[in-house]
Amino acid sequence: MNKLMLKAGVFALSVISASVMAKVTPDQADRLGKDLTPIGAEKAGNADGSIPAWNGGYSDASVEIVRGTDPFASDEPLFTITHDNLDQYKDNLTPGQIAMFNKYDDYKMIVYPTRRSATYPDSLWPKIKKNAENAELVAGGNGIQNFEVTTIPFPIPETGVEAVWNHITRFRGGKVTRNVAQFPVLASGDFVPVELKETLVFPEYLESGRGPEDDNILFYFLQEVEAPARLTGTVLLVHETINQVKEGRRAWIYNAGQRRVRRAPNVAYDGPGTAADGLRTSDNLDMYNGAPDKYNWELKGKKEVYIPYNNFKIMNPELDYDEIIQAGHMNQDLIRYEKHRVWVVEGTLKDGERHIYSKRTMYLDEDTWTASIIDHYDGRGELWRVGEALNTQFYNQDVPWMAAEALYDLNSGRYISLGLGNEESDYMDWDIEPNRNDFTTNALRRTGFR
Repeated sequence: MNKLMLKAGVFALSVISASVMAKVTPDQADRLGKDLTPIGAEKAGNADGSIPAWNGGYSDASVEIVRGTDPFASDEPLFTITHDNLDQYKDNLTPGQIAMFNKYDDYKMIVYPTRRSATYPDSLWPKIKKNAENAELVAGGNGIQNFEVTTIPFPIPETGVEAVWNHITRFRGGKVTRNVAQFPVLASGDFVPVELKETLVFPEYLESGRGPEDDNILFYFLQEVEAPARLTGTVLLVHETINQVKEGRRAWIYNAGQRRVRRAPNVAYDGPGTAADGLRTSDNLDMYNGAPDKYNWELKGKKEVYIPYNNFKIMNPELDYDEIIQAGHMNQDLIRYEKHRVWVVEGTLKDGERHIYSKRTMYLDEDTWTASIIDHYDGRGELWRVGEALNTQFYNQDVPWMAAEALYDLNSGRYISLGLGNEESDYMDWDIEPNRNDFTTNALRRTGFR
């Protein structure tokens, strides 16, 4: 039960051509909403009942602001995993999680009852089913055709790269602006917050909708640095392409010091992340992003793992950042873990390709397709960094996303956390009215200059 469960009988691998990868059959797609959830997870609970059945997720549109309103606040912990009892729970942990226990004596995971709260807007369910029947991988898996762009293309994955694409393309509300902080943290626990304003828009959610100009565009992304003073005015604009091998990611940076816009081809792969002090790569943002072409992705099967879930507590606006960010790791008293089924996908660097990570092992939550844990290996094949998504459900919007994400460096004892908004007056704004002109280089220049 606790070992990798390759569901070969259910999700049989098909014969795949080099150029186009096969769709699932109508009979397979018909399972969505029946024994599978509309997004492709197993609807039933597990054998011992520690993972319940999915019953539609948790939704409450009457709540104006999710931050600070925890619907599961009365849940009592089931147990706490510590360095002393680690052996008892190893079967349900990743190598990276185990490494965190071995590195930090005070590291712990407080485990709560599993609540399968994840859900999407009902309007997306038929689109996901349509994708299952029509979406195809092209260019050796590096692009997608024939799919509804704002939703999951491969709810019943047959290959590793299909599962990775589900993470890359998963629904994040369609359009949103968030004000969050990023924390490059020294081994001592010292940090200087970097305040960011980020806007993410899929073309379908532009005022004018998707047009010919958006051909091959997955989403538009604008990131403004608002503090500290030495970085204020730096703005990143990204036009994320669907097939990044056919047409690479378009990225520009406005540098406040130089007062000019320049192309930024290094905002991809292992190029340095914005104001990250060398602690994350560009493709570490959102746990993993960008073109999957540098790796061979193998679908290993499913595993039951304790992952961060329903992390409303750590979003509380009454918390200060110095109560959350601590030496070595985030404050584990504030993080809720639950047992969930995850897809295990192993990415191994292709021969002839270059990247600082020789291997990445992803653990994708079956209910959201979020890469919840990613173990990163260096060029020697040694475990190096551990990525963790603090999953939560923005239940007033029916959007599964993260309360924060963290990337821990096992060698240096440093880490970086991104996405917290506890001290921000405006946190998540889902009611924006984006225009295509907001994501041009002229708009970038205006944004950086103001």
